Amino acid sequence: MIMRRYMLGRVGQLVLTLLIYMTLVYFLMQAMPGDISQMYLANPRIPQAAREELKKQLGLDRSPFLQYISYIKNFFTGNLGVSFSQYPKPVWDILIERLPRTIVLFVTANCLSFYVGFVLGRIIAWQRGATVDHIATVVGITFWTAFYPLLSLILIWLFAYTLHWLPLNQFIEPALWTRAPFTSNTVFGYMVLGIALIALAVFFIFWTLRRGLRRTRRSAALAWGMTAGVICLAIWIAHATGTLIYIWDIIRHMMLPVCTLTLINFAGTMLLMRDSMLETVQEDYVMAARAKGLPDNVVRDRYAARNALLPTVTSLVLSLASSMSGGLVTETMFSWPGLGQVLFRAALGNDYPLATGALVFTGVFLLVAHFVADLLYAALDPRISYTGQPAEG
Repeated sequence: MIMRRYMLGRVGQLVLTLLIYMTLVYFLMQAMPGDISQMYLANPRIPQAAREELKKQLGLDRSPFLQYISYIKNFFTGNLGVSFSQYPKPVWDILIERLPRTIVLFVTANCLSFYVGFVLGRIIAWQRGATVDHIATVVGITFWTAFYPLLSLILIWLFAYTLHWLPLNQFIEPALWTRAPFTSNTVFGYMVLGIALIALAVFFIFWTLRRGLRRTRRSAALAWGMTAGVICLAIWIAHATGTLIYIWDIIRHMMLPVCTLTLINFAGTMLLMRDSMLETVQEDYVMAARAKGLPDNVVRDRYAARNALLPTVTSLVLSLASSMSGGLVTETMFSWPGLGQVLFRAALGNDYPLATGALVFTGVFLLVAHFVADLLYAALDPRISYTGQPAEG
């Protein structure tokens, strides 16, 4: 009952916050210089009848207040309007087309940087003051404070231009796809579906073995062997369907931006994990585990690191949501056709319907992420109750 009341209250707050955010976005766009109807509806490429119909569809013949009401109503009915720069393509279709590319790129980079930061943070916190602590901290802070465009250019120059290990920018290699029997969107969809199925299969394997068997080297070897089998099966299916070479081309184009984002972002998770774990290792239950004579790696991983994970998991959830907007610099530097590039071009071209839709679309992800983060706090930390106060124990 308390949990249901808590969730309803949070949903109400989310709806109210979303309305405030949408209102700010609307009036921000209205405050932009120029008359939208004159700037776009006078486009000679659009027939006169289509201009009048488009003006009526967008509600530009109404008062600003009625336009605002229509804007709110259309959003909640799934109608984000029509893009002027890509007329007559709906804004929703453009966002849905670009969203998977942004999700795959930034979720991959965020998860990889989270894993690297978590592992390093756990190690350097346990060996505080050691050489590995100083080296990892200096390297992490160096990349974290690096000028991102410059680092991107250096990596592009080194690995793509000089060593020719990776391709230069773009999403695909045009020469390879000239006579391809598939479109890039189709292959990308297959790739996303395959990755999702592999992730679910691996999670099921480890979850089942963890519940059914004791955590031994044999069970771990069995889990990793089954995981390798799933991956090999996926590769064989891709090869049999003729999509493997095209999937590999997309993956190769992802490597540079993913590596760049990982180098920039892993230090934040590492330092957060280090600080959180330094507080955890001083807790009584960690001292008691050490007094029992348990191995250091068991005390570190099962007692200290697990309980220090809460703030880093919350940070991961929020970073994943914020990345849904697309890294403007990343997608521009690497010519990655995602939401960030859409928003950038819409702003430059004064395509207000598309820019508004992209901003509101991003805001929804951020609000949902905050909601998920709140639930994670209550789920991962038993000391927190749904009343917002520490649980009595």
